[in-house]
Amino acid sequence: MTTQAAAELEAFDDSVTRVIEKLWGDSTASERADIGELWAAAARLGWFDLGGEGSLNLAIAAARRLGRAACPLPILDGYAAAELFDEAGITDGDVRLVVTADPTQPVDAGGAASHVLVIPKQGGLARVRAIAEQVPLPGLAVPTWNRVRLGQTVAECDVDRNAADRALVLVRLGKAASALAAAEFAHEMAIEHAKTRKQFGKVIGSFGAVQQRTAQCQIEIRSANLLLAEAVSALQNGRDSALLAAEIAVTHIAAIAPKVQLGAHHTLAAIGYFNEHPAPWLFRRVHSDVILLSTLELARGSVGDVLVETESCLPAADLGDKGECFRAEFLRFIADRGAAGTAPTPMHVDTAAVNALAAEGWLGFGWPAEYGGRNASLAEQVVLNEETTYNRVGAIKALGSVMLLGSSILRHGTEEQKQKFLPIIRAGEMNFCLGYSEPEAGSDLASLRTRADRDGDEWVINGQKMWTTGAHISDWVWLAARSDPQAQPRHAGITVFLFRMDTPGVTIQQHTALSGEVSCTVFYDNVRVPDTARVGEVNGGWSVIVDALAGERITMGNVAASLHRQLDDLLEFVRPHPHRLVGIRGSAKRAKITDLAVRVQATRALVNAAVQASSTDIGAMFDAAMAGVMGGDLAEDFGEATLSIIGPGAALSGDGDNDIPGGGAFEYGLRQSIMYVVGGGTNDIQRGLIARGMGLPR
Repeated sequence: MTTQAAAELEAFDDSVTRVIEKLWGDSTASERADIGELWAAAARLGWFDLGGEGSLNLAIAAARRLGRAACPLPILDGYAAAELFDEAGITDGDVRLVVTADPTQPVDAGGAASHVLVIPKQGGLARVRAIAEQVPLPGLAVPTWNRVRLGQTVAECDVDRNAADRALVLVRLGKAASALAAAEFAHEMAIEHAKTRKQFGKVIGSFGAVQQRTAQCQIEIRSANLLLAEAVSALQNGRDSALLAAEIAVTHIAAIAPKVQLGAHHTLAAIGYFNEHPAPWLFRRVHSDVILLSTLELARGSVGDVLVETESCLPAADLGDKGECFRAEFLRFIADRGAAGTAPTPMHVDTAAVNALAAEGWLGFGWPAEYGGRNASLAEQVVLNEETTYNRVGAIKALGSVMLLGSSILRHGTEEQKQKFLPIIRAGEMNFCLGYSEPEAGSDLASLRTRADRDGDEWVINGQKMWTTGAHISDWVWLAARSDPQAQPRHAGITVFLFRMDTPGVTIQQHTALSGEVSCTVFYDNVRVPDTARVGEVNGGWSVIVDALAGERITMGNVAASLHRQLDDLLEFVRPHPHRLVGIRGSAKRAKITDLAVRVQATRALVNAAVQASSTDIGAMFDAAMAGVMGGDLAEDFGEATLSIIGPGAALSGDGDNDIPGGGAFEYGLRQSIMYVVGGGTNDIQRGLIARGMGLPR
């Protein structure tokens, strides 16, 4: 978004907020406020002209502000109608219109609507009909829904199925935006409450259960907002995938908004249960909006139906001209070299593919030219990692050495270290393992105990590292050790070393993980390394580690890319015989495919937000953590879902006689999924960090 567009959106949002506050109030006014007066003012101010202007971003901003006030003013209904009709009255407020695909269903406009636009889902004649009679339907919705009896037609036009889909999608997106905003507002109030409310002598925001729940709600809200923004951009710019992008956003919001609202109520407890508080009215709005989505369903069916019945695929994130140009180049390279692999394990090494990547100069191509790079953009680096993973090119470990070690050596290494190690990394020959975790230091890396004691020009290392994947076949170890046991805070006394695994005093004990990979316990007994093995300052290892982890903002997309590939493998399997394998529309198996596809896209959205943010942006760190949590949870659910959808075949590896695509990726993915929720800091720990990033106390 350009600076000018952002300023325009902010100014419009402020204007909408002021009007709502003046003529409606907050959500507690739902029982008594006059929606008709607000409708008239909105028409005078041009809110219903936005469809004719193509300003979908502004219309969605208005819908969000209305959602926070629990007000059902149908801005997106008017937007959709303005795209189809230019008759006088629809945009100036004389015709107060709501959209439906089924006029026998309730309409949600607080009794203030004068007309209904009936959209035929399969295409045909769309009619604007006057409301002859409407009867309030007391219940969950406040203002109430109404049952309407329709009278004369005042306008009509022919719409094909695509136009019908677009009109209904716009209205669905408006209701979803309203529901999301209402839930998000309740969540914000719950966070503030958790910072001040005390129980058992402590602020409740310090309780683990509150932090876990609040962080999970934050993850859902952040991912939903990203998907909503993607949908608005796609619709506004006329992309081919726009309708699917919008349905993905709507489906995700419909799933998470009620959960977020309930999570907020759980935290607010009794204070949010009574009508003097905004939360009960937001509760009504969230559930009312979500329920009415079922009356506006598209003829094309759910996200899962579209993916199963057509050749559609998940919309790709637009990484700009440089990123997309490189994507095309890299995909040509894969096709020409036959580099796409079949082995599901990401640690599989294809030496020929690694050598080919190195020959193209793509290993370390984001580095400065003086160190063999070409200052490739972040988008290009993301594409390289994403497409390598998706296409199962056996070069993940080589790319990992670039991101995890190369960036830190560039920033913290001596010139001698740069000249020694960067060429090895660029050639794809840096065969290394990470010496981080210990018996008492897993997610809490600052608690590590392995000692590094200075002895002249050498360091003597003693300690034990655990879960060191690939240590038995590695040439080098990137090891973090405590060099100052008295340092405070704890992370201040850590130093990082890079040395050979065949150094005397290193003993390796192998263990086979659930995934089949070998992860080792490594003992360091009086291991002597020269000071030239130290990377960075003495006791300055934490910044070295953080920079190495910053490289994971790029490689973390590998989880999302792997799950995306599994989804496409699943679709490849079911598409030839969809009715036999996943049943008819509305079946439980198709619902599972919808759920998996939407969550894969939500994870990809979080990854993209993390990698495109500035490395100094604190939000990028939390986007990365959120992506890790969502990806880990999804990996577990994905494996279970494929067993449910496919049956015993999904539990077979690629080694035997089976016709399951992906070379055993489903059963491997299920076994590997445990690592996604415990590796690099468990999901529980990550949620705790996210909660503290939101201001909740330790």
